[in-house]
Amino acid sequence: MNVLKAPFNTRYETAPFSKIRNIDFIPAFDKAIAEAKKSIDIISSNPSSPNFENTIEALEFSSLFLEQISSIFFNLNAAETNDKIQKIAQEISPKLTSFYNDITLNENLFFRIRKIYESNSKSELTTEQKTLLEKKYKSFLRNGANLNSSEKINLRDIDKKLSVLSLKFGENLLAETNRFRLHITNKNDLKGLPEFAVNAGKILAEKENKQGWLFSLDYPSYIPFITYIKNRELRKKMVLAFGKRGFSSDKFDNQEIILNIVKLRHKRANLLGYKTHVDYVLEERMAKSSKNVITFLNKLKTKALKKAKDEFLELSAFAKKIDGIDKLEKWDNSYYSEKLKKEKFDIDDTILKPYFKLENVLDGIFKIAEKLFEIQFTKSTEIDTYHKDVSSYKVINKVGDLVAIFYTDFFPRPGKRNGAWMTSFKPQYEYKKNRPHVSIVCNFTKPTKSEPSLLTFNEVKTLFHEFGHALHGMLADTMYPSLSGTNVAWDFVELPSQLMENWCYEKEALQLFAKHHETDEDIPMELIEKIKLAGQFQQGMQTLRQLSFGILDLKWHSHDPKKIESVKKFEEKIFCDTELFPSIDQICMSTSFAHIFQGGYSSGYYSYKWAEVLDADAFAYFKEKGIFNREIANKFKTNILSKGGTENPELLYEKFRGQKASIDSLIERSGLK
Repeated sequence: MNVLKAPFNTRYETAPFSKIRNIDFIPAFDKAIAEAKKSIDIISSNPSSPNFENTIEALEFSSLFLEQISSIFFNLNAAETNDKIQKIAQEISPKLTSFYNDITLNENLFFRIRKIYESNSKSELTTEQKTLLEKKYKSFLRNGANLNSSEKINLRDIDKKLSVLSLKFGENLLAETNRFRLHITNKNDLKGLPEFAVNAGKILAEKENKQGWLFSLDYPSYIPFITYIKNRELRKKMVLAFGKRGFSSDKFDNQEIILNIVKLRHKRANLLGYKTHVDYVLEERMAKSSKNVITFLNKLKTKALKKAKDEFLELSAFAKKIDGIDKLEKWDNSYYSEKLKKEKFDIDDTILKPYFKLENVLDGIFKIAEKLFEIQFTKSTEIDTYHKDVSSYKVINKVGDLVAIFYTDFFPRPGKRNGAWMTSFKPQYEYKKNRPHVSIVCNFTKPTKSEPSLLTFNEVKTLFHEFGHALHGMLADTMYPSLSGTNVAWDFVELPSQLMENWCYEKEALQLFAKHHETDEDIPMELIEKIKLAGQFQQGMQTLRQLSFGILDLKWHSHDPKKIESVKKFEEKIFCDTELFPSIDQICMSTSFAHIFQGGYSSGYYSYKWAEVLDADAFAYFKEKGIFNREIANKFKTNILSKGGTENPELLYEKFRGQKASIDSLIERSGLK
């Protein structure tokens, strides 16, 4: 029986993961596409005059079955993939692209939408309905509705190629990450590495039937290694392996894929009447134009550059002083930065990790959410998951109503890509009071027989960050799924996530969860103060690094790429005025830049910094009134979290804050004055 072909017979209509077989996906997709096409045909051929209900609203709900299957499948392809799933993805992605092209290029359908958009009846619609109408209309325009027949054929071809290339990029990156292992047999080579990382290396070696210790490019293995290993050559080996993913001139090489992607994106933008891909993308973002983004990035770059150069000189002098290093290299950065931080603030991850047991941190996040938004999390044993390491929770409000289903997936495995993300298996929308099913995926150190999963402080921030995205999904309260939760302007979507990170530094929050995993003792006050003081450590270098990624993204997409012959040379040229460390021939950033070549951040990576302005300004408001002030939290929930993409994000922010966001709070918080 194919459970994907019928409504889920489970409590809360959660996905019955354990009953889903790989062979079920293609038949289910085919059925869902056929049903959605039938619905579209009914809408486009409706003899009645077009109105909001029979066209816009009907279109909004026409593909829910297909979207449900897509959510399940592509989330599994990111978090629990295998060769069979990847093969299915290569087959189904062009089909989906073709289907969505069929909708936006349907002349009868567009005629009906345009007639409604141009009519006088808009005044009768609610704000959310007006937003939905405008977004549907613009979506059709921005996806070729006004093109002639040959241009439409061309657009379909481009979109199919892009969907396949993006998938291939991600598959190559995962394969590159999985195939590298650093095998160490001499215990002396482990000098400097904390016990937790040594034990993890031993466990991985045993798992793969090797003597000694194994280290991988998964973050829980890679980050401690380059941060603590004294042996410089081994750090170099790891950094080079990480940096040359997709840059190996073999079957997993991503260079040609990148060049094809940027050329196709540019061609697509031109076809739709835009000068560049950047112009196409930013039209629908808060930033509005590349000029505004460049002005913003340059303003921050000017502030960060001097501080970053001073920090780099300080780091270089420190490495020279303690180890006689004449020339600081990229494989020295994490190692000496951690040692310098320890010297300046008497704090490092080996001191902090015992206080950040994963279960305690998660419980603390739940308590913070309860204090702010009056919601409670209860672990469930009746809700099916896609892997034994995944947990599920029921989220209820103060009167006991279901708010959301929440999944957590915390540990690395071969079928799971690196990094951390939030996703959704089911959106919220008002029809039948549908509540969302939301998931966060991370890659933390797995517990062992002798030790629980203990997080670094950066991992604590990552968990808070993804939970902020999850709150945006869980507390959604809109009529329509395409406007719900995180379906907002891309440079607005990081506000809830980055705002949540601020609680990591606050005494009142830390005391809720930062307890020693062996003694249950609260984190000492002096450590809390040191965490806060260390919060500005190397902010210049970190800001400059992030800005350089945003600039690289813009440069890839802001001009005709036809003349670009070398990915590496192009990248080096872009990085030349932000790079502090010597360039390395063997590595390339772009070939593993999944955000822009696999995810949805192309021409949008700047949004992390853009949203930091919003989050710094928003948290200044919380600090002014109290970090657990229920009134401010409710304003944030009402005007930001619950509203999704139903209104202009600038207006939503002003409704919450009472004023426009100021960059001053970010500059002050980062110590960039």
